[in-house]
Amino acid sequence: MSRAKPRLMLLSAEQIQQVHTDSLEILATTGVRVDSPRARTVFERAIGRAADGERVRIPRETVAWALSVAPARVTIYDRRGAPAFTLDAAGQEGARFGIGVTNLYYQEPETDAVVPFSREHMASCTRLGDALPSFDVISTFGVLQDVPPERSDLVAALEMIANTTKPLVVLVSREEAFEPVLDLLAALGGDLAARPFVIPYVNPVTPLVINAGTSDKLFSAIDRGLPVIYSNYGMAGATTPILPAGALALLNAELLAGLVLAQLIREGAPVILGCLPASFDMRTMGSYYGPETMLINLACGEMMAHYGLPHCGTSGSGGGWGADLLAADGFWLNHLTACVGTVGLAPFVGGNFDSLAFSPAAVVYADQVICQARRFADGFTLDPAAVALAEIDQVGPGGNFLTAEMTLRHFRQADYRSPIFPRLSLEAWQAQGSPKAGDLLRERTVDLLAHARPPEDHLELLIRGEALIRAWMEG
Repeated sequence: MSRAKPRLMLLSAEQIQQVHTDSLEILATTGVRVDSPRARTVFERAIGRAADGERVRIPRETVAWALSVAPARVTIYDRRGAPAFTLDAAGQEGARFGIGVTNLYYQEPETDAVVPFSREHMASCTRLGDALPSFDVISTFGVLQDVPPERSDLVAALEMIANTTKPLVVLVSREEAFEPVLDLLAALGGDLAARPFVIPYVNPVTPLVINAGTSDKLFSAIDRGLPVIYSNYGMAGATTPILPAGALALLNAELLAGLVLAQLIREGAPVILGCLPASFDMRTMGSYYGPETMLINLACGEMMAHYGLPHCGTSGSGGGWGADLLAADGFWLNHLTACVGTVGLAPFVGGNFDSLAFSPAAVVYADQVICQARRFADGFTLDPAAVALAEIDQVGPGGNFLTAEMTLRHFRQADYRSPIFPRLSLEAWQAQGSPKAGDLLRERTVDLLAHARPPEDHLELLIRGEALIRAWMEG
């Protein structure tokens, strides 16, 4: 079957090689600061004492070795053990999306009012993500403000696993809770290594610091046989060079350093690499995502495809004030380019105000954007049956195809209808009281939140999980 599919490529082969060469130069000459003595020992055993204090310089041949032994594909499962999707640089079919991540506030869909993020928000948002078909993973939505800090990460993980069967991308705010969270998810969900449905997310400190918390989490996750997302966050002009070329080289170097550490911990450890490239606004002293950052996101995906490594990128969130035009800008720019580019996983959809406030309404809108972006990226067939020359000849000049065989066979499939926004003529819109699109989105979001149901083992998992959390706190 012949199929026409749009494809977006940014870097030439020569440019990819230039980025790689520049990244190797950064690692070999400037090096990275490694805060953990345990991690420095791992580096020193492999490459000798190429360090000045905490700074480790990584030879080119060590990077080449790590690239040669790291797995090219990672299969992720759902909680029940069924394959959910595979991140594969060589042949992945389209970008995967998730909702999150670690917001401090919740933006109420009825009013856009911002309130502290709570346990109930974690539960209801997880059920919402489970119900929306365009999302492949559920990422940690927020930091619970109504739970004591020492229990917050554990309770958040419990609400996630109890309210969905989709794979989980887990972020843990308190480093001492990282292993207990993985213990809890293993106790409730089964063997995480055999059929991983949990992907821990760790990030170094840009520029060029592998902090102790990140390396400790990396050790723990790899020791358990889990795939790990190793992702960095850079702000152009603040923590990376201001121009995209320098930002890309620096961020890519940091990812290669993380890959080396992961493979030195255990050869063949599955690692998903990527970056969250942002720009820095010198006037407001805040970060934002724009066209340049999306270009770096695409370039990072192409670098990982060149290396043959699974990729995790940015998700286009953070710029909205609600489920508004500002948020829509970021969603469309990110989701469409991700689907026609080489982006692997985009796990953090739904945050507003620089990812401080999680918006369920924005997530419901993004679900529709992703659906349309995937339809666009899928292209169309060009085989003779699809061209239908005989049908064209039968209808002839001046005819119509309303009752043609192909129309009757395919019109439902070809007719995309939004679950949020009806198609209204001017007259129908006026007859219905001139409804606002934002109001329809709010109504749809409130309805989904009210009717999304947890899995059948929801109560059982909550009871077991609460007992495990009490035992951990008392122990």
